[in-house]
Amino acid sequence: MSDPAIQVVTSADGTPIEVLRVGNGPHVIVVPGALAIASDFTAFAKRLAARYTVHIVQRRGRGGSGPQGDRYGIARECEDIEAVRARTGARLLFGHSFGGLVALRAACANPAFDAVAVYEPGVSVDGSIPVDWIDRAHRETTEGADFEAFITFVRGSNPEQSGRIPRWLLRIILRHNISRAQIRQNLALMPQAIREHIEVGRFDAHLPDYSEIAATTLIMRGKGRATSRQAVALARLAGTIPRSESATFPALDHFAPEKSPDDIAAAVLRFFTTHAQPGLSTMK
Repeated sequence: MSDPAIQVVTSADGTPIEVLRVGNGPHVIVVPGALAIASDFTAFAKRLAARYTVHIVQRRGRGGSGPQGDRYGIARECEDIEAVRARTGARLLFGHSFGGLVALRAACANPAFDAVAVYEPGVSVDGSIPVDWIDRAHRETTEGADFEAFITFVRGSNPEQSGRIPRWLLRIILRHNISRAQIRQNLALMPQAIREHIEVGRFDAHLPDYSEIAATTLIMRGKGRATSRQAVALARLAGTIPRSESATFPALDHFAPEKSPDDIAAAVLRFFTTHAQPGLSTMK
């Protein structure tokens, strides 16, 4: 299959949003997470492209898209999704991590989507996703200590696991287990990730909002969420969305859609094929 084509849509505030397009068929929008760029989801998208036209959103502050901007927030992210939806006619939506939060917010009180699938969405409930690391990480990025900010993010956002590892040891582990290219990407995206996690915290008390999602919704999680506070949060989320399904992948971690896309793509294909409405447009 050929490499994705690049398109650009204009969001409501005039910001250009780059979109990678691959495949042919009914349209699907894919929303990457906090430290990801659109091309990280190319393998995942190509698996969906056997049946669908897939549009991977290059979220603000990345690649050919415009900056987050002074008025950044979830509302701007949802406007970006709407710009892609309006251009393509897509009625199917997938989001990972922070992109999962964006996808769910975009679907709230929005009848335009028939089905939404999310993998470990960044929906915090009663502090299930900690944000008390943000001030320190922001200070470190301001001082140019981007790698220290990354360590603060890794420890602070996952206190049950990586948060128990001393900073000095975590520095060694991260440099040994993450490629240089991935580290460069992570560090470059730390300022954006910090602003995005401010939004995670801001929407912590908004669980009732998700009762307004009309789309059938698939909530997926991997092995790391089996007993965590976030597993409880996702169960509460599933109980709030009127038409929801849940799936667990014990062998997969948080980054499965990027690193091991086969199982997640297969589940999403089954879900979309079951719940997509007949007569979806295939070209626009």
